[in-house]
Amino acid sequence: YIRREWQQAYGRNERRKKAKLRHQLDPLKGQINPHFLFNMLNNVNVLVKKNPEKASTVIMKLSDFLRYQLYDNNQPSVLLLSEIQFLNDFMELEKIRRDDFNFRLTIENEDSNSNMISQLVLPPNLFTTFIENAIKHSADLDHPSKIDITFKIYKKELVFTCSNTKPAEPIDEQHKGGLGLANIKRRLDLLYAKDYKLDINDDDKQYTVTLTLPI
Repeated sequence: YIRREWQQAYGRNERRKKAKLRHQLDPLKGQINPHFLFNMLNNVNVLVKKNPEKASTVIMKLSDFLRYQLYDNNQPSVLLLSEIQFLNDFMELEKIRRDDFNFRLTIENEDSNSNMISQLVLPPNLFTTFIENAIKHSADLDHPSKIDITFKIYKKELVFTCSNTKPAEPIDEQHKGGLGLANIKRRLDLLYAKDYKLDINDDDKQYTVTLTLPI
């Protein structure tokens, strides 16, 4: 009897913890998604006036983004490869909008299990903010800009690296990163506690984010 009572109490406590975590995470996800969609709609607005044909292409891609946001992104976990495809489409969209923008996205699997990369699942929307910031803060009216993204699986870790070139004119430090970066840090704290590592390296010509997650 005592054991059964203890198990029931333990179960109730675990359910309360999970409900509290969902309550904390949901507003953070809700703040990330509208911010992302707002940027995409801004892109369409610019292109409708300058290049209607490109605007049509963007609208088609935006429909894919919305589909992902409405379905996959609202699941507790998604395939890493789905997230990578989403980010690749995001940057392809930016490349349509900006002629002087290029990106490179690579995947490295150093795990002995060759199927690890195709099977790996994780919470959705962990990398979008970093890509958004890289796109925003790499924009340079006078010079080409570039973003390098790498996903690397090594032993029991996933290492995400995002590097972007910086414009000749420095970015206003007050607006650098902004609310999106604060939100993703908070979300990572809630999801992984002390089991993740986030490093940011900011020099004169390049801004690099390295996020290491347990898998």
